Amino acid sequence: MKIYRYPTEPTLMRALERPQPAMKSLDDFIESVFDAIRTDGDEAVRTFSERFDGIRPDNLYVSEEEFEQAERMLDPKLKEAIAIAAQNIRTFHESQVDGPRKQNPVKIETTPGVVCWRKSVGLERVGLYIPGGTAPLFSSILMLGIPARIAGCRDILLATPCSARGRLSATAGLSTTTGVSTTGAVHPAILFAASHIGLRKVLKVGGAQAIAAMAIGTGEIPKVDKIFGPGNAYVTAAKQRAQKESVAIDMPAGPSELMVVADATANPVYIAADLLSQAEHGPDSQVLLVTDAEELVSAVNSEIERQLARLPRREIAETALSHSRCIIVAEQEFSRIINLYAPEHLILNTDDPEALAETVLHAGSVFLGPFTAESLGDYASGTNHTLPTHGYAKNYSGVSVDSFVRNITFQRATKEGLHALGPVVERMAEAEQLMGHKFAVSY
Repeated sequence: MKIYRYPTEPTLMRALERPQPAMKSLDDFIESVFDAIRTDGDEAVRTFSERFDGIRPDNLYVSEEEFEQAERMLDPKLKEAIAIAAQNIRTFHESQVDGPRKQNPVKIETTPGVVCWRKSVGLERVGLYIPGGTAPLFSSILMLGIPARIAGCRDILLATPCSARGRLSATAGLSTTTGVSTTGAVHPAILFAASHIGLRKVLKVGGAQAIAAMAIGTGEIPKVDKIFGPGNAYVTAAKQRAQKESVAIDMPAGPSELMVVADATANPVYIAADLLSQAEHGPDSQVLLVTDAEELVSAVNSEIERQLARLPRREIAETALSHSRCIIVAEQEFSRIINLYAPEHLILNTDDPEALAETVLHAGSVFLGPFTAESLGDYASGTNHTLPTHGYAKNYSGVSVDSFVRNITFQRATKEGLHALGPVVERMAEAEQLMGHKFAVSY
């Protein structure tokens, strides 16, 4: 990681810059995908799947037989781990819903005879995108599917890339075949996680074509109301484009990122492990170490080199580290740098992390103390790992049950209520020169 020692303000701004993708050609390509799917529907979905994934699926959806096969071949210990993580995630997200209040909304009489209330209603149809390329992110199914079900979404569609390499192996890997597959295989952990939380409508399509299909709707794939889930630059660009189709998205998320703030009390072994846990996500990931302890920096860098040797995704992590940063500043600068960068994940590995946490204004999810590894939140602590990146933590929250509902307001006035409040409305409407509004209460 490049080291910045007590940087000036302009240098600090450069140190906090994120990698920027080349957007023009990407946007042009995404537009072509949407145009093709709008014109040719399912045929275009199959053509793009053949082009990018090497599979032209006869059936775009996972069959019941494939669900059963996936459960049989998945390691029982992994199935148990998924079940424990799902329960923790369900427990945390259920706490976000006030059950009695949801069933019996609180009614407020704002004026005698005028009653107002609000009701939370689950989105009717949502699309969940689950990456399955270099790493099958079955944990994202739990993070998205569980709050969607708690919120009461009626129709939940899950889309994930399908491998063209044929038959699933007993260790949940994929064997190799030649030619274009018409069946394909979804990783068994993805299918088990989906089935475990009650999702059986799984689409065997990934990439921009999956996002476009769910945004537009085709013969076999319904148009959804909102799209959730992480993905590469193409998926992110497609989600942003989907908003032109009157489809909402969870957030404009991008590559994974982590900031570790540490002082002299921190263990460099832990810091290096946390940094690498996010660097291995993808070559465009970014990790930052912010510290006031110069002696910690060399220890962390040495530990990173040692731990890199045992990482199967070493090349990916090394690429991410090439545009990662180490910033040495005075302790009183910690809060300012955190809030300037607005990290997706923030680890506070200091002598008093609770005090520092009180000053955090912008972050997706915060991890306090030396033993709160970021991986806990990625998998099983219960909090959601679908978080705002690229500085969007300044204006977006991570996914929660609230992400899957919309609130509808209601009001009811009696004749007495109309007489009591009507004159107020008449005066305001007349002042705005909207006489139709005035007459609506005058009559």
